[in-house]
Amino acid sequence: MTFEHLIWLFAISFTAATLALAATALAERRRKQARTGVFGDQQSGAVLLFDGDTLLDATSAGRALLAASRSRGTAWQRFMAWAAPRFPGVDQKLAELPDLGRVSLTSAGAEGLTLIAEWRSGVRRIAVLEPHLDSRGLLMDSLAQRAQDEELEALRQITDEAPLPLWREDAAGTITWANRAYVALAMQQAPEDTPVGWPLPRLIEIAADGRKALPASGDGAPTWFDCTISPQPNGGRIVFALPADAAAQAEQALGSFVQTLSKTFAHLPIGLAIFDRQRKLQLFNPALTDLSGLPVDFLSARPGLFAFLDAMRERGMIPEPKDYKSWRLQMAALEESAASGQHEETWALPSGLTYRVIGRPHPEGALALLFQDISDEITRARRMRADLELGQSVIDATDEAIAVFSSAGQLVMSNVAYARLWAHDPSEMLTDQSLAGLAALWRTACAPSHFWSLAESYAASAGPREPWVSQARLNDGRSLRCRLAPLAGGATLVGFSAESGPDMAGDPAMRLILSPDPVPTSGADAPPPLRRAPG
Repeated sequence: MTFEHLIWLFAISFTAATLALAATALAERRRKQARTGVFGDQQSGAVLLFDGDTLLDATSAGRALLAASRSRGTAWQRFMAWAAPRFPGVDQKLAELPDLGRVSLTSAGAEGLTLIAEWRSGVRRIAVLEPHLDSRGLLMDSLAQRAQDEELEALRQITDEAPLPLWREDAAGTITWANRAYVALAMQQAPEDTPVGWPLPRLIEIAADGRKALPASGDGAPTWFDCTISPQPNGGRIVFALPADAAAQAEQALGSFVQTLSKTFAHLPIGLAIFDRQRKLQLFNPALTDLSGLPVDFLSARPGLFAFLDAMRERGMIPEPKDYKSWRLQMAALEESAASGQHEETWALPSGLTYRVIGRPHPEGALALLFQDISDEITRARRMRADLELGQSVIDATDEAIAVFSSAGQLVMSNVAYARLWAHDPSEMLTDQSLAGLAALWRTACAPSHFWSLAESYAASAGPREPWVSQARLNDGRSLRCRLAPLAGGATLVGFSAESGPDMAGDPAMRLILSPDPVPTSGADAPPPLRRAPG
């Protein structure tokens, strides 16, 4: 083998070795690309892959970025909560990514961050880069640290600006942290010329959640707080004290108002029961216990409306219907009509008592029922009606036709003899009847006489009056004895007695007579004067 052949052999071997090394390097590079996929770019930093709202994969820096987000929800929502404040318009740009293909955004602040989003076969590849950091580890730490610092600063600002005192205590009860509102309150409560040092004094002793009062300094009113305790794993606790002065004052004013109402209702003879929107008894007065027969402990337990009515029914304090079903329908109608403000009825109880029940609506769907014992009123009305019936029966039993007129000249009552004499029964007339109208009826049934005008003027005259008696003659020839008598309250009685005997002017029992020769004083129809009979 010649030297030339050796050189060619060496050249061929070197070329083959070089090609083998190149092939091996290319294969290794392809294997690395296959392993890293879309994360193969060493400068990619925090990279996240999203299929819609679903996170497919992310680098360590990307996962740290999601962990630093304070938002809750899906990975996409957490990423957008982190990116939106830093990259204006990022939500719109990412929504247009399928059409644009690639989007590059720079942060608005001095952070110098760059967001690069690419659309790759239906998948969003989002990379967040910080140009002055080349190492992915440094980038991951920087993003996470920056997010933590921002969150810490936001929390400090929120707690310092909060208008309510916040503080943290350790297991021994020592205050280890407090916000600005608590420090200001501690300085306000401290005596004059006394500095407030650390640890801060405990202003409110709290054992459990609830409303607590901060003692007032001097003669001022106490300050109220609604306190909430949040236990901590180390045995300590965080306390939130929400100012509640307005609520405490409102409750005190409401309590005073309710107490005033209770005192007022306590002296009412009318039973009062107020039910809320859920129809639970909220307020009642002592009169209700007397009228309903229900014990105080039952009413204090705040029964429902139907339980209240059921208990009254068991004690016979509600009219008993034929069956329970109809009674329930009646009570449902009571509730419905009372809620609309249209309920008022009278209950005749088996015991003989009579109640007036009134339902009235109250604000916010509440309902008030009022129970009034009207037994005495009903008894008086019945007695008055019985007296009227008795008086009517008495005048109906007399033979004289009687008509009674009020001081205004309106017919009040008449008897059977009156209806028989004049063939006219006023009880069958629905309209009011005056003396002037009835006088016209009397004129048509009698010969001309001055008595009818006299009766009108007599009923209309004021002051003391004396009885008068006169005569008239019916169209059938009978003599008619007519008399006028004053009654209490300015009322007037007109009586008629038809007679067939001699003229009544010679009756010795008649003390007042009409002049036998009437002479009109003015006008053709003016009645002659009446005068007393001589000695």
